[in-house]
Amino acid sequence: MELMKERFAKLLLGEDMSGGGKGVSSALALSNAITNLAASVFGEQWRLEPMSVERKTRWRKEIDWLLSVTDNIVEFVPSQQTSKDGTNMEIMVTQQRKDLHMNIPALRKLDAMLIGYLDNFKGQNEFWYASRDNNDNDNEEDQNRKNQRKDDKWWLPAVKVPEKGLSEITRKWMKHQKELVNQVLKAAMAINAQVLTEMSVPDTYIESLPKNGRSSLGDAIYKSITVDVFNPEQFFSSIDLTSEHKVLDLKNRIEASIVIWKRKMNNMDGKSSWGLTVSLEKREQLEERAETILHILKQRFPGIPQSALDISKIQYNKDVGQAILESYSRVLESLAFTLVSRIDDVLYADSLAQKQANGDCQRISCSYSTKSERVSGTLKKLDVREEMEKLSAMERTTSTTLLDFIGWNVYEENSQEAEEEEEELEDMKLKCKPSRASFSKKVTYIEKLESFGGIRSPIARH
Repeated sequence: MELMKERFAKLLLGEDMSGGGKGVSSALALSNAITNLAASVFGEQWRLEPMSVERKTRWRKEIDWLLSVTDNIVEFVPSQQTSKDGTNMEIMVTQQRKDLHMNIPALRKLDAMLIGYLDNFKGQNEFWYASRDNNDNDNEEDQNRKNQRKDDKWWLPAVKVPEKGLSEITRKWMKHQKELVNQVLKAAMAINAQVLTEMSVPDTYIESLPKNGRSSLGDAIYKSITVDVFNPEQFFSSIDLTSEHKVLDLKNRIEASIVIWKRKMNNMDGKSSWGLTVSLEKREQLEERAETILHILKQRFPGIPQSALDISKIQYNKDVGQAILESYSRVLESLAFTLVSRIDDVLYADSLAQKQANGDCQRISCSYSTKSERVSGTLKKLDVREEMEKLSAMERTTSTTLLDFIGWNVYEENSQEAEEEEEELEDMKLKCKPSRASFSKKVTYIEKLESFGGIRSPIARH
């Protein structure tokens, strides 16, 4: 109770305990509180292992405190009331605001799923981690460096697998876990993008923009967008995106130009400094192309920092409900991205072990992803309801623990062997040789799942 009082007192004072009145808004204070809590609890999730009971208890307790604020963010809705004499009348009652009523339970579900997926790795013994602080011999250190991915951070422990790699059943189970975590990632990403879109653009950000979209984009990018036949692939092939700084700079330029064009279309009187110099149809076309580029950027480079527009919206946002939704979905998205990266590390080490065991220099196909992974297929904006329905369907129809996964296959294998024995007995009775070609092909658990709906890994985004 004393700890909770201390936390809420700090939030009420806007993180300024000196009493000098220099605190931030309540919305930003809550957003910072959720971000800092997640950083302290999940910041050192470097291994695929269950969270400690202490960390798990702290997270659930303190996130409940912060989310309890949303219980008092209400709106008036009409409701029917029957009086004592039987007369029906319509009255206004309070109800939690619609966006919070829909998204808070969804985010809580995603939260519980991610922690549950970590618990699934309890007791596994086919991969382990070598500490970077140990004093192993030179050969083992060289091996660890080989197993380290190029885009890995230096402080992460190196993944080690058996000499011949993971067993087939564990490899498929790991890929299945990645499918599940990726679906959670997509759902959290959809909610976060929706909330950021609904936040108003601050006046301070608008005042910092140039007068037109061409000045924001630069002549080279502007010419690439205004061509008669626009091809996103050709556009990206002509742009230098070799560093994170350049990718973030392009994202900032694109978002700034979209805000400029939208504002100009809303000020069609031509009296302000935002007056029209390009036709309305042309500006709508440019805005559509810019949004396409922005969407592809977010898909291809999931790990880039927040843009200037996102930072400005979060900093100057005054809506407490939106601040909680944005920060909660963002930290869950970050945790899901971390889990996908840790699974990718194991799959990468497994692929290297397979290469060394087989003595084959040919590239082994595995389902790990990198920041430079390209997007294929039709691009579309993520829908929150659609992603949650997919996730619920996957949870209903699949087993996620390694024990269940192994047990299912053992049962399938035993049942098939029994069927084969029966067929052989029948053939012996008929004095005929059993035909091996007539036996049905053994279908694995993951293949059965893919046949139901094609649960392919979406592109990771952070």
